[in-house]
Amino acid sequence: MTTARADAGSGSESIRVFLVDDHEVVRRGVAAMLESEPDMEVVGEAGTAEQTLARIPLAAPDVAILDVRLPGGSGVSVCREIRSDHPGIACLMLTSFADDDALYDAVMAGAAGYVLKQIHGADLVGAVRTVAAGGSLLDPASAGRMLERLREGTPEPDPLAELSPQERQILDLIGEGLTNRQIGERLYLAEKTVKNYVSSLLSKLDLKRRTQAAILVAELRSKRR
Repeated sequence: MTTARADAGSGSESIRVFLVDDHEVVRRGVAAMLESEPDMEVVGEAGTAEQTLARIPLAAPDVAILDVRLPGGSGVSVCREIRSDHPGIACLMLTSFADDDALYDAVMAGAAGYVLKQIHGADLVGAVRTVAAGGSLLDPASAGRMLERLREGTPEPDPLAELSPQERQILDLIGEGLTNRQIGERLYLAEKTVKNYVSSLLSKLDLKRRTQAAILVAELRSKRR
């Protein structure tokens, strides 16, 4: 990956951008605009959530511009997975709708910015540079609503609400780094039974790998301190 965050202002390195939108015309328009900038390079595109997660590792972008609504999954869930597996990639959410719930979810998923598609081209270019440099931004109107919601103290939903007590216990042991065999020995369960529990809890948490589950446990523990 380039060191674009450090050097974007000097022009010595390009900011590597990956575009995600199910409308090819939108992708082409944004790509043409960004490619016209001397410090930007579009390194990949995708039209679905599945394509994005498959192509992102090879493209190694600095910034991923994600449409909130995608075939096969939401841009917010894709953002969450990108931030989990590739924390060095900044995610900029781009949407046609001022959706407060999607805005809140995007921020909670680790998005660095959230802007509407009505944004002027120059402002979008500036937004890409901002998040590539490690900054964060929101559309002004969206930022106001976000702050208002936070002031109201809206409680964050329990991400483990759908898990059974047994699944929660197994999730904690995954967080400790135990294998299925070791978990089975600890809880007096067959290894195959543990494997079934792990598959179930990953599905309920919308996760694909136990590594992500371990990261979730670490995040939850840090919040309790």
